[in-house]
Amino acid sequence: MTASFLGRDADLRRLDALRARYPARVPQVLVVSGLAGVGKTALAVRWLRRQIDSFPDGHLHADLGGHSVGDGCGPVSADAVLEAFLVALGVPSIPSGTAQRSALWRSLTEKLELAVLLEDAASAAQVRPLLSAGPSVLTVVTSRTSLTALCAEGARGYRLEGLSMGPALELLAQGGGARVRRERRAAREVVRLCGRLPLAVGLASAHLALRPHRSVSTLARYLSQEPGAVDTLRVNGESVIRTALDMSYRLLPPDPARLYRRMGLLPTDRYDFVLLAALLPEDVLSAVPGHRHESAVRVADAAVHTLVEANLLEETGPDVYEFPTLVRSHARRLGETSADAERRDVLNRLADWCLATAAVAEDILVPGHRLPGYDDLLLAVAPTVLNGPQGALRWLDTRRSALMEAVRHCAREGRHAHCWRLTDVMWPLFLRFRPSGLWIEAHRLGLDAARRCGARAGEGRMLTSGAIGLRAAGQYAEAAQWYQQALDMATADGDARLQAQAVNGLGHLCLLTHRLDEARAYFETALSLREAIGYRRGAALSRRRLGEALLAGGDLPGAARCLRHALEELRSLGEDYEMTRALALLGHARCLAEDHKGGVRLLRQAQSGFHADGATHSEHWEGRCLEWLGAAAESQGDRAEAALLYKAARRLFRRLDLTDAGRLDERLRHL
Repeated sequence: MTASFLGRDADLRRLDALRARYPARVPQVLVVSGLAGVGKTALAVRWLRRQIDSFPDGHLHADLGGHSVGDGCGPVSADAVLEAFLVALGVPSIPSGTAQRSALWRSLTEKLELAVLLEDAASAAQVRPLLSAGPSVLTVVTSRTSLTALCAEGARGYRLEGLSMGPALELLAQGGGARVRRERRAAREVVRLCGRLPLAVGLASAHLALRPHRSVSTLARYLSQEPGAVDTLRVNGESVIRTALDMSYRLLPPDPARLYRRMGLLPTDRYDFVLLAALLPEDVLSAVPGHRHESAVRVADAAVHTLVEANLLEETGPDVYEFPTLVRSHARRLGETSADAERRDVLNRLADWCLATAAVAEDILVPGHRLPGYDDLLLAVAPTVLNGPQGALRWLDTRRSALMEAVRHCAREGRHAHCWRLTDVMWPLFLRFRPSGLWIEAHRLGLDAARRCGARAGEGRMLTSGAIGLRAAGQYAEAAQWYQQALDMATADGDARLQAQAVNGLGHLCLLTHRLDEARAYFETALSLREAIGYRRGAALSRRRLGEALLAGGDLPGAARCLRHALEELRSLGEDYEMTRALALLGHARCLAEDHKGGVRLLRQAQSGFHADGATHSEHWEGRCLEWLGAAAESQGDRAEAALLYKAARRLFRRLDLTDAGRLDERLRHL
């Protein structure tokens, strides 16, 4: 078995199944498509060899040169291929003209049992004249595009993917030998950076063979840096992968080619269709009649279809697309050649889309959070539709790097209102996933932006929300400074709502530093301020904090009263997430009050809510519930159950906060 043909048994079986489903007395046409270097021709040749006994009249093979534009030759004409085929069949006099040659080809092969391989087709139009009418003729076409027009006319399509990890590692080991077995993790990274393409993995294997003292981890580091595997892996000095992708790119029509370049500029590897429509430049949209949004959808749909057809883009979910690994590097390289104005335009459009869609997520997850009076910025582009709380959380989690880059871009470009507003509507991301570094950086930029554009409400929101991020990261002194700045500003402006928020935050810092009398005083003040202005949600949250302070001070009956009141109020307001947090605290309080059965029941209920994919999902709070359940089990002498619960909490906290994980390590040591 050849090196490039490792791990293709399943693909051979699938081609067998495709052929078996063809009805009798119908010419059989199979299209094998895939990215350059994925091994289409190797698969087709191997599969046809397995069928050799079915075709006693022989095999014919033609390279259609669909992607040979780099040498100036261009695709081979059907006329030339037909001439060669007719000569091979012994025709003494070849007619002139494609139509005449195609007709003769069809009539000569009508009763033959023949296999034909047409390699590297550029288009369906190039292939059609070469198709036989004979029911016993099998034509296999390989192409970098899917040739959907042929499939619509009866051909069967098969998209060839990269190697699975096992065969790819085996291929890498042919040159890397024992190094691949010793450095398994680095080897898997090399395979990933090669996009699991046999051509790229084979070149990496040759690279290791030629450098017997180079470690696999060094190669992985080498490939992960710019320009990456696309330009690094070479044959006789030529970057064969880049050359192949350049050829595919040059065959794209203008609009898909431009979208491809613009996508390469984006700091993301997942592309929502609505984002792609938002990326289209004004000159493209102005040339299309109709409503602007509808025009963008039509143009984007056509461009995306072309990129998918060319196997340069993959649809990985409903209206969600990704570049294959090596294609992403190629698109990025092309995008970086764009003029500065186009680069700014692309990132401005990314920021507009992030702002619009993050606002949708905010409405779903924390509907009472939105600051009034700034919604005009949310209307620049259409947002991506999010499917309920689970869809909103998934979108925020998977787009966090793009969101952060959009904040940075707005700060760099002086789009100050966009900068702080985007940071503000990202609140559910900070609240649920607690990415402390991103949280603090975004709010530092947002605070500066709000001050630069004179947005007092934005400045106050950045101070209080940013202080929560600083507090979550353990930076209590700076968090207190931010809260105090917000309090001073609110007092000067007579803004009771912001004043209550700042006072509540200062109380939380006192609670965390065990200054319980001060914490209670702050929470009581915040509660009074919020009740005075009729802010029911805020009052319920202050009451919950007051319950926490009473709980920490050992006033278990008082804590339970506050927490029950907060729970009932939040439930009546439809605040499911905040209500579940109050439920967890009440369960913990009841366990401490030796109502073990009732407390565990509430904690289990809350933990289930935090674990579920929905509006109440939170790994941080699920971890807290598991820790409290472990403490409850430990208090009852069930050390085995306590250990299981502590370990489950530790697994969650290790992804979120190493301080919390360390606390669980300490609990486990003392069991």
